[in-house]
Amino acid sequence: MQTAVALKKLGRVHALRAGVWKPRTRPSAFEGIGSAALAWIRSAGKATGLPTAVEVANSRHVEDALKAGIDILWVGARSSANPFAVQEIADTLRGTDTPVLVKNPINPDIELWIGALERINKAGITKLGAIHRGFSTFERSHYRNKPNWEIPIELKRRVPGLPIICDPSHICGRRDTLQAVSQTAMDLNFDGLMIEAHIRPDEALSDAQQQLTPEETGALLNHLVFRKEVITDVLTRTKLEELRERIDKIDHEVLDIMAERMSVAEQIGVYKKQNNITILQSQRWDEIVRTRLQEGQMKNLTEEFVTKLFEIIHQESIAHQSHVMNDPGQ
Repeated sequence: MQTAVALKKLGRVHALRAGVWKPRTRPSAFEGIGSAALAWIRSAGKATGLPTAVEVANSRHVEDALKAGIDILWVGARSSANPFAVQEIADTLRGTDTPVLVKNPINPDIELWIGALERINKAGITKLGAIHRGFSTFERSHYRNKPNWEIPIELKRRVPGLPIICDPSHICGRRDTLQAVSQTAMDLNFDGLMIEAHIRPDEALSDAQQQLTPEETGALLNHLVFRKEVITDVLTRTKLEELRERIDKIDHEVLDIMAERMSVAEQIGVYKKQNNITILQSQRWDEIVRTRLQEGQMKNLTEEFVTKLFEIIHQESIAHQSHVMNDPGQ
């Protein structure tokens, strides 16, 4: 209640969210109070005049939350990855007009994310939004969950008009990077932020290291720069159009070069087939990775970008060579 009242005073918070059912990776961790805590959230909502939001993972959660008068429901990352769970939630919501937010699945699978949204929409729910909370990975990263910004950007493209908010708390997993990730979300034209706050973060029973005090939350919001999407200045628009024309021209050249590269890869595939040589040449691939990373570094390209780029190129080359190797007509 103290946290909720302090957040209300900021004048920048539009809803209170709290998880009462906390599915944790290990059963020994704090997993929430359960249905009894719904009354606490409702009380905080009444005291502040703010709508309330709760995560639901099954039909009982939905029924209890609606009965308690919770205003907004959201489907968590573990649930959105499970079509059976999403369908159960959707069936229980049928006949209501409750706003529902859907977090991205744990793994970077946009089809699964869209599928979860579609299941709930087909149950008659039209007040839908998405929450981007990052994706789990085995790679070493300074993020708790890698943002993979290209996935929510693609979601925006494929589902126009869908509100998408960012959950920097779960992306970062720590306080010191929340500002930067929140700013990136605003720069990418997200519709809002879901930030975890606590009057004494270090004493929080779950995810203490990623929570801010209400005062720190206010400071983060006050330091955000909100940029405009629509360009009204004629000179700025003209300059951007010139630069975009250059980008378009370069992209066409890149596609021509990629097509030429794949043509050469097919020729290599023919030679390998004629001489009974395997498609994958590990030593050659190691050489490509090493030399391209060196060259990319000299051209001010990040190691991550160059690695991903050539992994994709290599996969496409293998696909072209496989087609040649297995085509009886060649």
